[in-house]
Amino acid sequence: VQLVESGGGLVQPGGSLRLSCAVSGLTFRRYDMSWYRQAPGKERELVASITSSGGSTTYADSVKGRFTISRDNAKNTIFLQMNSLKPEDTAVYYCKARNSWGIEYWGQGTQVTVSS
Repeated sequence: VQLVESGGGLVQPGGSLRLSCAVSGLTFRRYDMSWYRQAPGKERELVASITSSGGSTTYADSVKGRFTISRDNAKNTIFLQMNSLKPEDTAVYYCKARNSWGIEYWGQGTQVTVSS
């Protein structure tokens, strides 16, 4: 099983980035998917989740209205569109796959830095 994040980088405050997580080695349509982030010295936190069908999404209060999670089950990929980025969004962003039996897989992370 592989989860490979991409799309991170350095962006100015107010800017946008789109993260991708390409998944292989599992039946993608059976997995709920999530984005987490971890800033230096802080606990890893849930950013956004999407159900296996894509029919339901949830967001952390800190990113509501700015971030959008989506998935393409035909391409085994999830996305995180991040708009109006703030310095406090700086973190390593990870994607996670979880099935109904509670089995989880994580990606290796991609760095997002918001700074002028």
